[in-house]
Amino acid sequence: MTKARIRITFSDGKEKRIDLKETRTLVGRGDDNDIRLRHPSISRKHFVIASVDGRFVIDDLGSLNGTLVGDKPAENYELKDGDRIMAGDFTMIFERPEERGLRFCDVEIDNDDSVLLPEEFISVDLDNVVATIARDLNAILKVTAKINAIHDVEELQKELLSEILEVVPATSGAIILVDDEMGLAEVSGLNKSGSNENVHVSRTIINRVIDEKNGVLANDIVNDSRQATPESVAVAGVSSLLCVPMYLFDKVHGVIYLSTSAEGESFDDSHLRFMTAVASIASIAIENARNFSTLQIENAKLKTATSLEKQMIGDSEAMKRVYGFIAKAAPSDATILIEGESGTGKELAAKAIVVNSRRKDKPLVTINCATLTENLLESELFGHEKGAFTGALTQKKGKIEIAHGGTLFLDEVGELPLGLQAKLLRVIQERELERVGGIEKIGVDVRIIAATNRDLEEEVKNGGFRQDLFYRLNVMKFRMPALRERRSDVMLLAEAFLWEYARKNNRQLRGFSASAKERLLNYEYPGNVRELENAVERAVILSSGEWVAAEDLPEEFSLEGSGAGSGGDGPVPLQEGVKLKKKQMIIEAFRKAEGSYVDTAKILDVHPNYLHRLIKTLGIKEELESL
Repeated sequence: MTKARIRITFSDGKEKRIDLKETRTLVGRGDDNDIRLRHPSISRKHFVIASVDGRFVIDDLGSLNGTLVGDKPAENYELKDGDRIMAGDFTMIFERPEERGLRFCDVEIDNDDSVLLPEEFISVDLDNVVATIARDLNAILKVTAKINAIHDVEELQKELLSEILEVVPATSGAIILVDDEMGLAEVSGLNKSGSNENVHVSRTIINRVIDEKNGVLANDIVNDSRQATPESVAVAGVSSLLCVPMYLFDKVHGVIYLSTSAEGESFDDSHLRFMTAVASIASIAIENARNFSTLQIENAKLKTATSLEKQMIGDSEAMKRVYGFIAKAAPSDATILIEGESGTGKELAAKAIVVNSRRKDKPLVTINCATLTENLLESELFGHEKGAFTGALTQKKGKIEIAHGGTLFLDEVGELPLGLQAKLLRVIQERELERVGGIEKIGVDVRIIAATNRDLEEEVKNGGFRQDLFYRLNVMKFRMPALRERRSDVMLLAEAFLWEYARKNNRQLRGFSASAKERLLNYEYPGNVRELENAVERAVILSSGEWVAAEDLPEEFSLEGSGAGSGGDGPVPLQEGVKLKKKQMIIEAFRKAEGSYVDTAKILDVHPNYLHRLIKTLGIKEELESL
């Protein structure tokens, strides 16, 4: 029986390959399925893949969200290798490697210092390649499109070899990656014949390509009179070989090695130029895949930290920069300043830093500098001796002393009174403190992470914050982005909050309605993630059906509730500006469409039904009809 499998990509970027059964494979949310995908977008029984006379046929089982293969419904559809299956929020790839006539195998590297290269071997420098790339452009574009979509290094090497062997007349190939000491780090081989034979490569040739940083081509090896050992396992049966360096940032980090034993087949200089170009592209792809893998590991560490109250959620570019900073800064003991508007998650970022630091098993002590009076704040930070002031009946350790060996998180540090700023500066500089009413100097080992929603540099200019303390806190600084700057994360966050509060309130919900998503995505979020979380919690509690509706969200999430034309304090200026801009865009598009609502919707790239609702909401129907 021909074997097949599907490769499932999950929302966190991870992939899983699952072999299909030889009869039929059921996929769905229920426990009685062969492949269980526990997600609300997947029906209890979603689709089935049946094996019929060596073919694999997929059928949707009446699922709520449907099943597509490419852009076609999954109705008695015969699957081919590489077909993309979309079910609910999941994307799957059907794989049947035998259809490609390829067989992956092990690689044997032979120590054959006696192997000599023919006199007529060809060497080409990378600088001379650019002018000849055009003739092989289609093949290069095909290879590039394939490999740039893969983030796993091992899978990338196999896919690259598969594509190369379809273009170049090679019977076998290998990709050999090396480490900094020129040791062999990773090796992948592919035999086009489908046999069980391993791919043999010559260490002599590999070393020469790495040392000279040039590709080499050798033909008619067996009959060459200079070949000292024609029966050497490195070239036994091989009539032509080609080896090119993978070159990046003035450094060779691997080679692509091709050979052919097919009668009448050989490589020429066009193959060498083509492979040199492919190797350059592959170098970047492999380096990106390695970096992506490293980032995934670091990101996973941050997201799965057990001491975090909530996961840091987001895959926008802005959040990726935050993850990258935390991964680098966390292992050190440097003081860190986190800037950002209220509600952006500064405290969550501080916790992520701590759980990825060497102090993760030590105390994390948090104090909000904006919630206490100056006298109380001084006692909270530095502690006090018995009798230091009225009500000081016993000795009390301060937050800094309690955090000894661990981390002190000063939230809203910009609110710290000037008098306490001087005392805090002394702690940072001298690593010692005195309790209120005490004379004993107490040594402390504490890492400080501070957060503020103020512009401390501006506060320094205005005299509201000490310049020397600012410099001490500003050793390493990053900014938590506002939610409006990471709109691609809005639904990720909203759905995470929905499942959390649905569980807490024992609600069976399936998600957000289309209109609710629209409102969530169009809102400006002056309160950032905190405001989004509160809005979702409210909506979960108020929802009456299986879906959270637009009406369940707070009034400010719709233009009707923005305050336009109503009493009270009036609209928020930013919201009013957004409303005005939408009016202007609709009127301009309506003029261009010469009064056609359908054409206006096309110009604005929105659904006509949504356009009609928006016109009604904005109250511009009469204005449009008068144009």
